[in-house]
Amino acid sequence: MSASRPDLIPSMNLVIQSLAPISDDHLRPLAALARSRETKRISETLVRLINADPIQRPDIDAYCGAHRLDYAYIAPDAKLADFGLVAMDMDSTLITIECIDEIADFCGLKAEVAAITEASMRGEIKDFSESLTRRVALLKGLEASALERVYEERLRLSPGAENMLEGARAAGLKTLLVSGGFTFFTERLKTRLGLDYTNANTLEIVDGKLTGKVLGEIVDADVKARTLRETCAAIGIDPKRAIAMGDGSNDLKMMAEAGLSVAFRAKPIVRQSASLAFNFIGLDGLSRLF
Repeated sequence: MSASRPDLIPSMNLVIQSLAPISDDHLRPLAALARSRETKRISETLVRLINADPIQRPDIDAYCGAHRLDYAYIAPDAKLADFGLVAMDMDSTLITIECIDEIADFCGLKAEVAAITEASMRGEIKDFSESLTRRVALLKGLEASALERVYEERLRLSPGAENMLEGARAAGLKTLLVSGGFTFFTERLKTRLGLDYTNANTLEIVDGKLTGKVLGEIVDADVKARTLRETCAAIGIDPKRAIAMGDGSNDLKMMAEAGLSVAFRAKPIVRQSASLAFNFIGLDGLSRLF
């Protein structure tokens, strides 16, 4: 069939990134697998293969996975400034922890809550709202001061987070943090990092203690996707000019709305669906793609 002719398959640049220096020994097999005749070493940890054949993705995926390399196919003329918004999940994406698991640790239920969180993020529990309601109910009676302790003692930004945000802002992008987690953390991160927009769940607190309930609409997969669309409308861009970054199954609908989706150290179901995956490098790999 004519649709399979090589000249009808658009050539792409294949960007290879690594935490460690990329050995010259990798360049020849990568170029052969990618069917690329031109290799540009940008830095010790960044290589660009020109006119790579996207049909070779399975072979590239296997090679890069075996050698702890991250790869992405990017249009030769693409620029970060082509986009207008970067939307991020919070837990295990912008930050390294799952906040609800750490909160649960203060009432001795981390293992139980973390098991539900993991099953939900892997897509094994289909109803995120039901999953969140179950987990939050286990926190009933916990002193609200535990939230502050989680923020101060345990919350850490993912590697490269601040550099990624600086690069996005420098390219003119707005920033959205949309989370199935809690406003206690998203609002503090908004102030700390200068984020433009946030949306998350609100924990009910009465007399200084968690009631085990969430106030208002639960931010599930559908709400995440809607938030991205509404934010794009507010800043006057098409959702296909958005970049969405996430790690769990409740990010999939949001990522499907965006023009570019990035799975960050993500569950298998998310890696398979995303435009590209960062399995090893930090979030700042986004800026180096273009």
